[in-house]
Amino acid sequence: MIRDAPTSPAPRQLSRRTLRQVFWRSLFLQAAWNPKGMQNLGFAYALYPALAELYPDAAKLAQATERHLCCFNSHPYFAATIVGGAVHHEERIAQGEEPPEAVNAYKQSLMGPLAALGDGFFWLSLRPACGAVASLVALGLVSAGKPLAAALAGVGTYLVSYNAVHLAMRARFFAQGYLLGDAVVERIAASRLAAIGQRLRVLATVAAGAAGGLSALALPWEPQHEPWAALGAAGLFAACHGALAKGISPYLLAYAATALALCFGLFF
Repeated sequence: MIRDAPTSPAPRQLSRRTLRQVFWRSLFLQAAWNPKGMQNLGFAYALYPALAELYPDAAKLAQATERHLCCFNSHPYFAATIVGGAVHHEERIAQGEEPPEAVNAYKQSLMGPLAALGDGFFWLSLRPACGAVASLVALGLVSAGKPLAAALAGVGTYLVSYNAVHLAMRARFFAQGYLLGDAVVERIAASRLAAIGQRLRVLATVAAGAAGGLSALALPWEPQHEPWAALGAAGLFAACHGALAKGISPYLLAYAATALALCFGLFF
C-alpha cells in the first residue's frame, strides 16, 4: 500500500489506483526480457499507467515512453525501488522541474548497486534460509510418520515464508522510491540488509545441519543400533556444516536431505 509521508518533497500528482497499477506491473518486469534491452520493455510496461496519466498529449506520452526503452537490468525485486523512483522523477519532469535526462541518470546509477544487493540478500540469503527451514519442517513430519503431510508442509512453508518477505519488501521499497526519489538510497542503507542477510545465512547453515541429522534419525535403525543412529546424526550434521563451509549451497543440501528422508518415510 502506498502511504503519504512527510519526507515527500512535493504533493503527489498520481492517483493511488495508478500507483497500484504500476506496482502490479512491476512484478512482471522480466516477462519481456530480451538480449538487447534486457528488462527495458518490462520497465516501460510497468511505468506506462503513470506516464499516461502524467502526459495526456499523445506526442509527449510517446517521448516519455521512448526514454524508458534504453537498456535496463537490475535485480527483479529491487527494480521496484527504481520503478517507484522513476515515477517520482517523471512527476517532476512533467511539471518542468527537472530535465528529461534526470530519470535515466537515476536509473543508471542505481541498477548496478541494487542488483548486487538483491543477489546477496534474496538469492544467497533469504532463499536458502527459507528452503532449509521448510526442509526441517518436512523432516519433522517425516519422522512422525506423515510423509504426505511432510511434502505439503515443506512446500507450503517455503512458498509462504519466501513470498511474504519478498513481496512485502518490493511493496515497501517501491513506495519509498516513489516518495523519496534519490533519497531512497539512504533509506536502503539504513535497512542494513547485508547484516540481515548474514543472519539468514547462519540460519540456513543451522537448519541444513539439523536437516542432515534428522535424515540420519529417519533411517530404520533397530533399538540396539540407536547409539549409532545418534552418532550418524551428529556425523551428518558435521558433514553438512563442512560442506557449507566449502561453499556448497545450503539450498541444495536442505532439499537433498528432505528427499532422502521422504524416501525412507515412504519405503521403510
